[in-house]
Amino acid sequence: MSHSKGGIYRRFIKRPMDFILSLIAIIILCPVFLIVAILVRIKLGSPIIFKQNRPGLNEKIFMMYKFRTMTDERDENGDLLHDSIRLTRFGSFLRSTSLDELPELINILKGDMSIIGPRPLLVQYLPLYNEHHKRRHEVRPGLSGLAQANGRNAISWEEKFDLDVRYVDNVNFVEDWKIIFMTIKKVLIREGISSETTVTMEPFKGSKKESANYER
Repeated sequence: MSHSKGGIYRRFIKRPMDFILSLIAIIILCPVFLIVAILVRIKLGSPIIFKQNRPGLNEKIFMMYKFRTMTDERDENGDLLHDSIRLTRFGSFLRSTSLDELPELINILKGDMSIIGPRPLLVQYLPLYNEHHKRRHEVRPGLSGLAQANGRNAISWEEKFDLDVRYVDNVNFVEDWKIIFMTIKKVLIREGISSETTVTMEPFKGSKKESANYER
């Protein structure tokens, strides 16, 4: 019965709820948008918005928006310097408070994303996914998700994918709101922003394990 209710929520309620909540958030947070945009322009330069293609529902590519958090500093060969050098204190602040994610509310409004779902990762990772990993694209990607609420960048890729697929199998109203409140808590205490070895997260390089090993 609960599975049936989850199906109704996923098919008929989740998208309208995303639209309404993202629209309300954009209206309420307009002053914050403006202040952050001005500070980004002053401290990091132009463009203010960082745009990047990401895979969404059914691996359909969309343009994701974020406030930029890094400079464009390059070496003598014209190559971008390492993330740890280009990520300024201000950029770190934006990431730790998740203020850099605010423009993704526009993606939610457009229908590219959902408030809750697996985070949209890089397009270059698509060929590296096994069948288990690919299941994360059975739902719209989210502003936050089960993996973010349970460790953010401090957990391994395999743990993230397991949590993503667990979410896909259990999409429901109560779970979404539980994740929303868990995410707010994580942001407030600024937990799990970085992995143990980098300022963000190590690149995903694929997995040698078969997808069957991930079943739960």
